[in-house]
Amino acid sequence: MSMPPLASGPDGPAALRPLLDTVLDALREGNRARGGPLPEGGPETVAARIADTVGDVLPHNGDPDALHTLVHALAEGSADPADPLCTAHLHCPPLAVATAADLAASTLNPSLDSWDQAPAASALENLVTRALAHEIGLADALVTTGGTEANQLALLLAREAHGGSTRLVCAASAHHSLPRAAWLLGLPDPVIIPAPAGTLDPAALDEALTRLPRPLTVAATAGTTDAGLIDPLPEIAGLCAAHGARLHIDAAYGGSLVFSERHREKLAGLEAAHTVTLDLHKLGWQPIAAGLLAVARPRDLTPLHQRADYLNADDDTEAGHPDLLGRSLRTTRRPDILKIAATLKTLGRTGLGALVDQVCAHARHFAALVQDHPGFELYDRPAISTVLFRPQHATDDAVADVRRTLLHDGRAVLGRARMDGRLWLKATLLNPHTRPDDLTRLLKLVEGTTSR
Repeated sequence: MSMPPLASGPDGPAALRPLLDTVLDALREGNRARGGPLPEGGPETVAARIADTVGDVLPHNGDPDALHTLVHALAEGSADPADPLCTAHLHCPPLAVATAADLAASTLNPSLDSWDQAPAASALENLVTRALAHEIGLADALVTTGGTEANQLALLLAREAHGGSTRLVCAASAHHSLPRAAWLLGLPDPVIIPAPAGTLDPAALDEALTRLPRPLTVAATAGTTDAGLIDPLPEIAGLCAAHGARLHIDAAYGGSLVFSERHREKLAGLEAAHTVTLDLHKLGWQPIAAGLLAVARPRDLTPLHQRADYLNADDDTEAGHPDLLGRSLRTTRRPDILKIAATLKTLGRTGLGALVDQVCAHARHFAALVQDHPGFELYDRPAISTVLFRPQHATDDAVADVRRTLLHDGRAVLGRARMDGRLWLKATLLNPHTRPDDLTRLLKLVEGTTSR
């Protein structure tokens, strides 16, 4: 039996080329077989199809067609974020250039826990993370797996800077990963401030900061998950400064507005934070994962420092080899920075800003369609690219049924959010290639399902 070829090394490109053709063919065929944004039939149908396709997961003898079979099955059974009717989540269609760069990262397989495993990747990460941090007015940034890890890391740094008694203060609209991180880190129970308007209320925050004992860490949000709303960041930053509270801003969704000349003013106040979460696999068109945590004071990263002689021995560090263990809580790390760097360099600020402007314009257009339709109710004008809407006079159960029916039929993927005590359908528009008639079709699909 011949040895299977490797992806890297001098023979790697020749080994990969026919396999890439196989993958691309299977992707095309699987997408055509699915025929929409989601496979029809619901969870049981998809699970049965996958089980039937895979058969014996670990057969005695291998199957040379397994790559084509599995990629075809995955594509046929996937929710396609590039379909204009797939709008449920902060789940973006990745750019081709970013995906191609990710292939190179997987092929070369650097591990960013020591310089001798990733010489160029560690230098690239150093350049790009600092450039992105400077773009939002901070000093440095670490690469994370996404917003959840970045938020956890932010609270860890707050704990180490201010002691284990530091208490999280956040709005009810904050991402669930923040109170979960407080629990994970053994911090006191968070103080959750009601957010009836969907954002952190400065008056309620002022009252809480006045009565609560120190130390405190306030978490604000630039782009809530449910409605894409942005907290009043300048006011919150002023209150934190006045009360001596640490400020973390979760800008996992809204952080990419910084690339847009038209929309970056919505992020005023971001530069006042001690830490900021960014996530470019949301409004950044990157393959998962592409998160970052930016910090204002690099010395706050000191608690992350670890020593392992086989990775960062003192004499190696003194000889000039970079110490990478303090750049993450993880040891093995893939070079997610490559796809980000390729995107930034290929598109530039102007190109990225145009994509941001495009999806924000789509949201405004869809909101106008909803507002002008007598059969629908609009929650509010979109702050970024999320639109909440619901059929007029529908019960919450009816709204939920509309969403599940569209999912089961594979015709549209809409999210759900509870605001004002009611259930809303959620369209998160992240596809810059979406056309106005796609949005009209989406609303008509919901209308047709509602009237059944």
